[in-house]
Amino acid sequence: MTEYRFKDNPGTMEELSYVLQRAARPPVPGAGFDAPPWDAATPLELAHFHERSGPHRPRTRAKLLYDNTGLHLYFHVEDRYVRSVRTKLHDMVCRDSCVEFFVAPLPGRGYFNFEFNAGGALLLWHIEDHRRISAFELAKATALPAETAGLVRIRSSLPAVVEPEIAEPCTWTLEACIPYPVMESRLGTLTVRPGVTWRANFYKCGEETRYPHWASWSPIGAALNFHQPEAFAPLHFA
Repeated sequence: MTEYRFKDNPGTMEELSYVLQRAARPPVPGAGFDAPPWDAATPLELAHFHERSGPHRPRTRAKLLYDNTGLHLYFHVEDRYVRSVRTKLHDMVCRDSCVEFFVAPLPGRGYFNFEFNAGGALLLWHIEDHRRISAFELAKATALPAETAGLVRIRSSLPAVVEPEIAEPCTWTLEACIPYPVMESRLGTLTVRPGVTWRANFYKCGEETRYPHWASWSPIGAALNFHQPEAFAPLHFA
């Protein structure tokens, strides 16, 4: 389940967490957001839009499951003005219609940014020092090699390239299976069992779309910067 506790000021998040259910069986790609085993996962909502976002604010929900092989991720986006033109590994997919999952499995060991555009192209770094050097450069960020990043299995409901944009209402989905060895290639063996807690955040953006927008699950505050591990919220393995 997703747990929310609010301060006296309505809409201010004091605590946010997500309980990761164990998948009874591996999800079948394309089966549906509410089909088994996804029906066992509670959706979380990316409801916090940065103030610089335009009037188009797509509803984005996500679900996460785990099993012995890895994490299973599902984004469901009720969108418009969808544009996706980048197709290469580690392209700046955040400029397209994009969904993102940032996760820190171990304290003090950095985090991974799994960024997917609507066509399924992936950017994946291991960030060990998130201080900004420039708009798209961090102090210490290592792009995972193709043979490792290629282990992530991705399915988008949209074609690899969406150009011109889809201006009318469009619901699209992005599913990904993230095998543990992808992260273990940088961190060593991970312990995944009930009672373990990781930290993470989920994002939706579209910098070079008709109406740029930036949304998150856990609030990021005034700075328009997704690279804020201090804003990550707990993921509890059930």
